[in-house]
Amino acid sequence: MHEYDVVIVGGGLVGGTLACALAPTGLRVALVESVAPETMRQPSYDERVIALSLGSQRILQGIGLWPRIAAESEPIRRVHVSDRGHCGFTRLDHTELGVEALGQVAPARVMGHAIRTRLATVERLITLCPARLCNHRLEGDRVALELQCQGRDLQLSTRLLVAADGGDSAIRARLGLGTRGHTYGQDAIITTVTADHASPGTAYERFTETGPLALLPMTEGRYSVVWTCREDETAELLALSDTDFIALLQARFGYRLGRLEHPSARQAYPLRLALTREPVQQRVVLIGNAAHTLHPVAGQGFNLGLRDVAALAEVLADPAGRADPGGPETLTAYRRWRGSDQLATGLVTDLLARVFVNPLRPVLGLRAAAMLGIDLLPGARRRVARRFMGLDGTQPRLACGLPLRTSHA
Repeated sequence: MHEYDVVIVGGGLVGGTLACALAPTGLRVALVESVAPETMRQPSYDERVIALSLGSQRILQGIGLWPRIAAESEPIRRVHVSDRGHCGFTRLDHTELGVEALGQVAPARVMGHAIRTRLATVERLITLCPARLCNHRLEGDRVALELQCQGRDLQLSTRLLVAADGGDSAIRARLGLGTRGHTYGQDAIITTVTADHASPGTAYERFTETGPLALLPMTEGRYSVVWTCREDETAELLALSDTDFIALLQARFGYRLGRLEHPSARQAYPLRLALTREPVQQRVVLIGNAAHTLHPVAGQGFNLGLRDVAALAEVLADPAGRADPGGPETLTAYRRWRGSDQLATGLVTDLLARVFVNPLRPVLGLRAAAMLGIDLLPGARRRVARRFMGLDGTQPRLACGLPLRTSHA
């Protein structure tokens, strides 16, 4: 039986970042991942990117990962939000907030490579990959784990089990935890295009009758497109020729960026809201998509997961956390820190996703007035910006770009 202080199941971007964050604490950590990591691929035209809020950028800075990511990221200095066919719009600008950028658009490839490079240097960490958690059970003040790792059975014991195993979390299912939420009857179609009049540093969110259409700036004049459509439209949009798809996209978005060209292969993902009712259990914590799966409007999903990482790392770095990572005092501190943010962010994104597809005239008038009011009132703009930049409320040290306090470890 191999004993650890913390076992993280799920070595993706959220789970891997947590393992990096815990490096200075001196805790014995095991990271369990079912999929072998890809080698460092060459950049591709249509590589997957992630919109990072300023708060998330600071978390990665505090962990020491950001310098390896920054060179291939594109800053978001301005955000333009509009309502197709209606007069409402809102503009946010980094200068008004006194920051260099509101956020960043970073390639997932680069983020993954930065995490793996850092993990390779961490003492008191073991990575089990490919490995699968088959079962776990509570035994007094520890959790016993049964794994299959590279074709053999393995038994581990830990004081804290962290589930970072995604939206279809097997740990959540094994615990029988319910979720609140629903499906949206929508899919997100992802592609990459090039604009012949690119506006570097500007991100666009355009609400349409089928859902939000986002264009996120990438390097070299490219934009990552996240097009929300109804489920019954998905097959047709995927089957369109590139020419017809661009024509329809151009009609939806307009010509703010000139002509859009060179669409990459399109992929579709179903959208849903799922908030785990009790993501903190006895000696078990769910983080990232295992705890909350959100609509992509305003790009909050991954950023919410990184805030989970920052708060959990902070309470585990505390003397009480290091003494017993899965103890009641530690988990109560984490629950108190994260519960309201997880719920509020889920409800806000759900409200936006619902309100901006509602065709009723009173709703149209109210949302136009709200958008224009935000655009005209500096205080309202700053409040909205800080919320979506992940800067509201009391911040853990990592979210301020500062390393954990571990000098007494």
